[in-house]
Amino acid sequence: MTTTRFFIYGSLTEGMIHYAKIQNFVESLAFARIKGTAYRLKVGFPALVKGGSDLVPGQLVELKGSELLKALLDEFYGYSQMDPDKSLYSREEVDVYVEGSSEPIKAWTYFLNPLKLPVNASVIPGGDWRRSIEEQPALTSKLTEKQMTYIQRLGRSSGREIVPIDLTLYRELMNLELIIDKGRRLALSKLGQEVFRHLA
Repeated sequence: MTTTRFFIYGSLTEGMIHYAKIQNFVESLAFARIKGTAYRLKVGFPALVKGGSDLVPGQLVELKGSELLKALLDEFYGYSQMDPDKSLYSREEVDVYVEGSSEPIKAWTYFLNPLKLPVNASVIPGGDWRRSIEEQPALTSKLTEKQMTYIQRLGRSSGREIVPIDLTLYRELMNLELIIDKGRRLALSKLGQEVFRHLA
C-alpha cells in the first residue's frame, strides 16, 4: 500500500467537520505551513489561493491509499483532471514547511481557482484561518439541528422534488440567505449549497 502526502487546511484538518472523511487513511500527521493567501468564505471556512507570501497553517498528512482516495479528494474539492481550468480547485504539488524541520517537503494541496473566488470572500490577515474561525465561528456551527437536517434534505433532493417546510424554519433559513423561493418549491442558495457541502 502506497502513501501520498497532502497538505490539508480548514474543514479537513484534525478536529474539524470533514476530518472523518480521511481519518481512517492517516498514517502520520504534523503541523505545517505553505506559502499562499487564505480567504475566508462566507460559510466561514478558508480557501487557499496560490501566490502571496503568508505562511498558511495546516497539517501535512501521509495518507495510506490509492488513486481512489486521491479521486475522492478531487471530487470533494471539485477538481477535474479532464478540465482543470473550469474546476473549483486545482490540485498541485507544493513545498510544505513542517514545524521543526528546515527542509521543505513536497506534498499535494488544493488551491481555489482564483476565477471562482466569491466577491464576498475576505483575505485572512497572515493566513491564520484557525484564529479567524475562533474569533468568528463558521456558519455551520451556528445552525440548529432542525436547520441542518432541512438543508441536507434539500441538498439531496432532486430538482423537481418538493421538500415541505414550516413557516418558522422558512423564515430562519431565508434570513440566513441559505434558501431561495422558486415559487412552487424551495432550493438552496449558493451559500446554502456551500453549507450543504460542509455538512455532507
